[in-house]
Amino acid sequence: MTHILIVTTSHTRIPGSDDRTGVWFEELATPYYAFIDAGCAVTLASVRGGEIPIDGRSLAETPLPASVQRFHEDEAALEAAHHSKPVDELTVTDYDALFLPGGHGTMWDFPNNPALAAAIVAMLDDGRIVASVCHGPAAFLGVHRIDGSPLIKGRSITCFTDSEEAAVHLDDKVPFLLEATLREAGAQVSVGPDFAPHIMEDGTLLTGQNPKSSEPLAQAVVAALKAKRAQAA
Repeated sequence: MTHILIVTTSHTRIPGSDDRTGVWFEELATPYYAFIDAGCAVTLASVRGGEIPIDGRSLAETPLPASVQRFHEDEAALEAAHHSKPVDELTVTDYDALFLPGGHGTMWDFPNNPALAAAIVAMLDDGRIVASVCHGPAAFLGVHRIDGSPLIKGRSITCFTDSEEAAVHLDDKVPFLLEATLREAGAQVSVGPDFAPHIMEDGTLLTGQNPKSSEPLAQAVVAALKAKRAQAA
């Protein structure tokens, strides 16, 4: 069976405000069920372990995405989300793919995170899939190759764009602008229209721009895993 590890933020609040944050629910639930429905085993983890925080804004969408509604009614999924495993206690190469959802919480606890950095490097060095959506690529910041250069230097990726950040009026709340900072680190950032699905594939590094990119990105992961299995057969 194919095993996929999903790692979320553990950060719960935007500093200097009463705004609660966390993972964007669609970016967790949609890939979760794409993988489950493809016959994969999924493990939920987070930066610190324990209950996965959900960004309240992602519960205010009308209508709620079908995957979010399904998650709410799924006792096994809810139990896993309430008792997520700490990423630093896992051996990531036990998994075939690593998926990093976004949500604004990632902007505080994903960058320069030693456990996440080690996980990303271990997976990519072993030819395994790393996928990330929206603000999730913040995890790539502070990750370096053996020669000390940024891991994402020259890599083709996408992420939540600076114009999308401005459109949701959080560009003055986040600690940095993700698109600009990834470009400064040497990434080749491709952007599509605001809030429209857009994904990039660069070898085994797959990324999506925003919440609506969650489904096509998850399906790209499933397709990549299927192709790897076919090559190994």
